[in-house]
Formats: sequence, C-alpha cells, structure tokens
Amino acid sequence: MTPASAKDLQKLGYDCVIESGAGEAAGFADALYTEAGVEVVKTAAALYKAADIIAKVRPPEDAEIKHLRDGQTLISFFYPAQNKELMEAANGQGATVIAMDMVPRISRAQKMDALSSMANIAGYRAVIEAGNNFGRFFTGQVTAAGKVPPAKVLVVGAGVAGLAAIGTSTSLGAITYAFDVRPEVAEQVESMGAEFVFLDFEEEQQDGSATGGYASVSSPEFAAAQLAKFREIAPEMDIVITTALIPGRDAPELWTKDMVESMKPGSVIVDLAAERGGNCKLTVKDEKIVTDNGVTIIGYTDFPSRMAAQSSTLYATNIRHMMTDLTPEKDGQPNHNMDDDVIRGATATHKGEITFPPPPPKVAAIAAAPKKEKPKELTVAEKQAAEVAAFKAQTRNQVTLLAVGAVALLAVGLVAPASFMQHFIVFVLSVFIGFQVIWGVAHSLHTPLMAVTNAISSIIILGALMQIGSGSWLVMILAALSVFMAGINIFGGFMVTRRMLAMFQKS
Repeated sequence: MTPASAKDLQKLGYDCVIESGAGEAAGFADALYTEAGVEVVKTAAALYKAADIIAKVRPPEDAEIKHLRDGQTLISFFYPAQNKELMEAANGQGATVIAMDMVPRISRAQKMDALSSMANIAGYRAVIEAGNNFGRFFTGQVTAAGKVPPAKVLVVGAGVAGLAAIGTSTSLGAITYAFDVRPEVAEQVESMGAEFVFLDFEEEQQDGSATGGYASVSSPEFAAAQLAKFREIAPEMDIVITTALIPGRDAPELWTKDMVESMKPGSVIVDLAAERGGNCKLTVKDEKIVTDNGVTIIGYTDFPSRMAAQSSTLYATNIRHMMTDLTPEKDGQPNHNMDDDVIRGATATHKGEITFPPPPPKVAAIAAAPKKEKPKELTVAEKQAAEVAAFKAQTRNQVTLLAVGAVALLAVGLVAPASFMQHFIVFVLSVFIGFQVIWGVAHSLHTPLMAVTNAISSIIILGALMQIGSGSWLVMILAALSVFMAGINIFGGFMVTRRMLAMFQKS
C-alpha cells in the first residue's frame, strides 16, 4: 500500500491499516500514511488482528499463517504449485488466498498482472546492474583520446523482462541481440532496435499465443541447436541477460560452463532466473561472483526491491485494481465472485476448499495466431510463363475494350451529325488518354500528382473559355462550371505542392 493507493481504497469504502515502518525502505514514512487517513499499527500481529483483508508481497511464513482466521482474505504472491503445504495450512485456518502470481493473462486482467509489473522492473534493473559491473560505455564513442566500440548485449528470452531489457539496452546505445523460442516475437524485438537471433532449424515451434503468452518447452533437438548457436556467438558478447523461465518449472540451463569460459574478460552475465536455479550453469543465487577468466555473473533475486519506490507503486496499483474487481458496489464489502475469470483464476483457497488449480479462463489469453502458409517459390521458367500469361490476358482485355469502343463510336456516327462527331471523338480520346494516365498511378501518389494535372486543368479551362461565348445557355453554364472546377484543381494543386515542399525544409 502506498499513500496514493490508500486514498483509492478508501473510495471503495474500505478503512486502511498498515504496519509501522512497512513503507520506509520505499520512501513512504508513517507520517505520509497518517496524512492519507491510514491507521498505523505497531506490529504485524496487531495488523492481522485488525484487518479483514491482508495484502503482502512474499508468501506468508508459518508464523503468519497461524495469525490468519476464518473468513479473512490474504492477497500476495503465493506460488501455490510450489507451496502446497502452505496452501493447505491457510485453508485449514479458513482463510481465502488470492495469489497475485496466478492472475490469468487476459486483456482485462493486465492492470492486475503483478508478475508483468515486477518483470518489467527486473528487466530494466538488470541492464543497470550490468552497466554498473561492465568496464566500458554501452554506446560507442570516437574521442581525441581514442575510439571506444559499442557494447554487444544478448538478451535470452523476449518476454516482459526481456523486452524491458532490450528497450533499456538499445536506449543506452548498445548493439543488442535477442533470442526467444517463440518466433512471433521477432517483429517486436526488431521494432525496438535489436536484432533477433534466428536458428537454422526445421522444426516449427509452438506459437506463444496458444500458451497464454508463455514459451513452451522445447524439444531436445531444438535445445541442442539453441546451445550450438549460443556457443557460436558467446565469444562476441560483452553482456548476457538471461530471462528464460516458465512459471512452475525450474529454469532451463541455456548458458553452459564452456560458454562462460569462451567469453572475454570483463564480460557480465545477469541471470534473472536465479531464483529457480538459473539459466547459467555457474549462477549462485543471491550472489555476484567472478569466474577465473574474469566474467562477472550476477544472480540477484531482488531486482524489483532494488527499485523499491517504483516497485511499491506498481504493486500497490495492482492490488488496488484487484480490490476494485472484488468490490463492484464500492461499499467496502468484498464480493468474491467465483464466476469471474480473473478472481477465480487467482484464488487458491476459498470457504474451506482448495480451489487450485483453476479451470482455464472462458476467454483465451491470446487468440492463437493462424498459421500462414509459405508461398511456393516459383522457378525461373514458371515466373516467365506467369508473366507471359499475364501479358496475354492484359492484351486481350485492351483489344476487346478498343473493339467495343470502336463499334460504339461507329454506331453513334450513323445517327449523329458530322459537327457533333468532331467534338465527340476529341472527347472520347481525351477520356481514353486521361484514363491511361491517371488509372495506372497508385492511390498514394495521387496527391503529388496534382501538380502535374495542373497542365490538364489548364487545357480544360482553355476549352471552356472558347465555349463560354456560345449562344446556347446550357453550353455557357457547363463551360462556366468547367472553369470553376478546373480553377479549384489548379489552385489546390499549388497549395498542396507548397505544403509538401515545406515538409522538406528546415525552417
């Protein structure tokens, strides 16, 4: 809870309580909470006694479980798949447990996705930690004192944390590479200014959209090709940030001992999967080590806590949005609607029952991307045959149109006077030439073409001026309208051309 989120919770009808000193490490003193109308209690035991809904960050310890009572609600990171005994103990106390790590990844739940909030911070902080331990600039420089090459950064895993690391690395000027087993993220990586590392591998990987946005487990053949590629590029990399982790599983080993030994002295590895064993073979949980060949390996598991103010603000916002969903009437009374996909998905225990694992949400996390069939590559002979066929078809169409037009012109000439036919033939030829000139131009080029069409408009004006003195009132009206519309085209063409030229001027 932050002072700002406490005010939002009060608007939902709740009274807020916080343990003394809970926000000090994040820069939120008790006085700020008091000003926000929050009751500050001295101990955690007093907090459990006073509050009906408890919000935490980490899973509760055994002593905290004993403080829970029947009907009380606990909201925290809980990891029920790894903490079954803890879940059973909480259920035995009659408490309802909402695991923030179990919030389903659907569009409506993004505002409550605390995993993504923390992963975003961890990805950013990983690059900052890497820079703090790297002996050079990220960006390349050419100075009077010498030339400094840009750092080369490899990000393994392009999920939320990986994309945050990529964005930070590219913004600092490093040459950034990224790899992920989900091929559909290649466009996201390249749009952020990084280069995606592709494997020369035939097997098609499962689309991450079909697995709720998470990566799927790779086949042994794919994993072998992946390691071979990493061995190839390891000597060139200055900084490696590994983020590959599937929830509920141990971290896959992606950066082996021989890869570390092949890296240059002074290189840095930041392992964001250290809490689940690490992606690097040599990672030591919660420690920073330096190998015999001078490679620094960082295995911290508290990256979000190293940016406590930002993490607290985002997590408090996630909690507040969860409370908003739990309080649709804004009357300070939680309504635990088990028919709601988000609430049901995040609930581990409720009313004396263990509700984990939840059923799949009614709405798929992400619509599975339709498979695109690769276009068949034509041979040179097939391409030539296709071009000849297209040319013949176009020629037939043009000859048919000309023949039909000629027959129609002759039919009109049989009944119309000679004076009319002179003007009519000029009109038909003008339409034909205009059609051929304008119709073949792409729509995106019509605006710059207006300057060229000024010449055609000028011819129209000249013809109209010659006819405006006619004795027929109908001809005079049509000629005047022609002058008016052609004049608009001319002046408008010059205005558009002037604006387009101004786009390329510095001032």
